[in-house]
Amino acid sequence: MTHDTSTTPGRSAVGLRSERGPVLLAVMLCTALVAIDATILAAAVPAVVSDLGGFSQFPWLFSIYLLAQAVSVPIYGKLADSLGRKPVMLVGIALFLVGSVLCGAAWTMPLLIASRVVQGLGAGAVMPMSITIIGDIYSVEERARVQGFIASVWGIASIVGPTLGGVFSEYVSWRWIFFVNLPIGAVATVMLLRGFHERIERTRHRIDYAGAILLASGVSLLILALLEGGRSWAWLSATGIGIVVASVVLLVAFLFVEKRAAEPILPLWVFTRRVLVGANAASLVIGAVLIGLTSYVPTFAQGVLGFGALLSGLALGAMTIGWPLAAASAGRIYMRFGFRNTSILGVAFVVLGSALLLLVDARTSLWTIAAFTFLVGVGLGYASVPTLVAVQSSVDWDRRGVVTATNLFARSVGSAIGVAVFGAIANATLARDFATPPAGATGKLPRTADDAAVVLGGGTGVSTTVRDFVRAALTGATHQVFLGVVVLAVAMVLAVLVMPRRTEPLRFD
Repeated sequence: MTHDTSTTPGRSAVGLRSERGPVLLAVMLCTALVAIDATILAAAVPAVVSDLGGFSQFPWLFSIYLLAQAVSVPIYGKLADSLGRKPVMLVGIALFLVGSVLCGAAWTMPLLIASRVVQGLGAGAVMPMSITIIGDIYSVEERARVQGFIASVWGIASIVGPTLGGVFSEYVSWRWIFFVNLPIGAVATVMLLRGFHERIERTRHRIDYAGAILLASGVSLLILALLEGGRSWAWLSATGIGIVVASVVLLVAFLFVEKRAAEPILPLWVFTRRVLVGANAASLVIGAVLIGLTSYVPTFAQGVLGFGALLSGLALGAMTIGWPLAAASAGRIYMRFGFRNTSILGVAFVVLGSALLLLVDARTSLWTIAAFTFLVGVGLGYASVPTLVAVQSSVDWDRRGVVTATNLFARSVGSAIGVAVFGAIANATLARDFATPPAGATGKLPRTADDAAVVLGGGTGVSTTVRDFVRAALTGATHQVFLGVVVLAVAMVLAVLVMPRRTEPLRFD
């Protein structure tokens, strides 16, 4: 297959007003669809449950979306290398918008959950295609600055999303949380159709249906086990063990099928090249670090420090400010010092920022926490962009979709692992502390970190004794989570060191 695009990397300015600006803006709008959706729904929990009921089922709105997105990413990556980026992106946008309409029109919680599956399948195409298109139309020198644009979308979404969710829920209807995606998606679609052009020589391909089914099924069960283990069922229960065993069997079968497939859906060479193994391992850890901080920094700010949801979100928002700032400047650094050395610089910031978070307690100011998360964000910007650009630069166009999707898939799996591990750490710490309650607190203590934050933020009906004890316990639980983040940051150093000093184009003789 040969290909061409309407633009040539390195021949014009980088920015929204340049020749490639409309395509970049379209990609940013597509990213905004997924980024806003990741935060806007959380603010609508009371409104949705009040309307549809099913509070116990509400966590599935997030779990099933993440699951559908993660398992479809590798499949879309392979299809993009065979059919082109544009058709896969347009299919992804269409699925996301159809899912949004179904979510907005849902009249029961099970139907809303099913509609989130459709949304997740669309997001699974939008994210890898956005980054792959950037890799196609921008040169190695330009990609870091452009990734800064993309990262800024996530930073803005982290603030705009919860605000919009609260406004829609309180003053209009929670259903507009989903309907707002329609105009954004429509504009992005029109801009892609007009501005992004691919000329692809069509050839007959043999689609690896067996590999796709085995991969999607095996990974679905694995992520399901990680997301719901310890919550919907005990880790060592028959259900928990059975799901893990079934996942392993399916994934082993997938490996055998891929060895014989003419055009494997996920080529096994992505697990054998140093640059890919190191970069994907780093992406896995980044996903876990992100979910750890995203989940527990706001919980600490609300439950221990007593701030509201908005200010607590701003403490975490500092991380999403540091990320794009670092990403925008990473290009100049990695062009001079190399991808691996720039990533090591980033990991050093992550280690420093996460280690400083170990110092926070009930007397720490919100601005101090924001400064620490800002350092982590800077580190993630310097670590994630060079590893991703190294992956894309190591292969030609016809393999770039697969390697990009694999990198994002690793991050999704890392997030799922992080949810399970950090949740287990926090809840185990609380369970240990709550086993010896003070006088007057017996039978009045919450069970999980989230419940503890709710108790502390309740304002009435909670005695001072219970409040002080829960605050101290939640501080200890959050400290253990931050300690886990530090361990992961150190592991990220090892992952980056796996990458070669110089990234050369991979050979496939």
